[in-house]
Amino acid sequence: MRQIVLDTETTGIDPAEGHRIIEIGCVEMMERQLTGRNYHVYINPEREVEAEAITIHGITNEFLLDKPKFAAVADEFFEFIKGAELVIHNAAFDIGFMDSEFARVKPVRKTADHCGVVDSLALARAKHPGQKNNLNALCKRYGVDNSNRELHGALLDAEILAEVYLLLTGGQTALSLDAGSESAGGSGGLRRLNSDRPELAIIKATEAENEAHQAFMATLEQKAGGTVWSKLEGAE
Repeated sequence: MRQIVLDTETTGIDPAEGHRIIEIGCVEMMERQLTGRNYHVYINPEREVEAEAITIHGITNEFLLDKPKFAAVADEFFEFIKGAELVIHNAAFDIGFMDSEFARVKPVRKTADHCGVVDSLALARAKHPGQKNNLNALCKRYGVDNSNRELHGALLDAEILAEVYLLLTGGQTALSLDAGSESAGGSGGLRRLNSDRPELAIIKATEAENEAHQAFMATLEQKAGGTVWSKLEGAE
């Protein structure tokens, strides 16, 4: 399965009011493993970024002046996501903006016609009802490091969301017999041990420890009126 964890930053909150995408960040996963292939671009929105939005993501109008317009990146962006399952936190927001942008260029495309969509916010709400389920809250809940997230950023948020999503939907996702391999969830996989490794020490109980154990079991047997261990020993 090919999945793309995706996030966008925008000039405002409603594409119906003419707001536009200014940043796209995508992280690719195959079979729930990060591939290292990312897609990231800043976009000139051809309009002003709202001051309130700038306080969230820190992307200024001046910074975007020399960036490409969406029409110039639409094809490469579409080719990157086409046929994949998109993992998006609050998917309706990003998909609404993407469809609005795709509607401005030829050929007109609708995201859901070419991609599957998974809303990680809906998954989190179903798993943790009545709790905060924004990305910061989920990072805290699952122990994901988001210390670099002082401002929202599409690529950084997509990378963080990828780790959160894997933990949210099952934690460690794969076991590998390759030495040094790691699962996409951040946990180490199985490793082969060298055949010439030192043998593990076998530590046996001392006579005194055996006597103390037998005394404890006798007391437990008397108080409980029989134990599983005594029945097993009697069956041998």
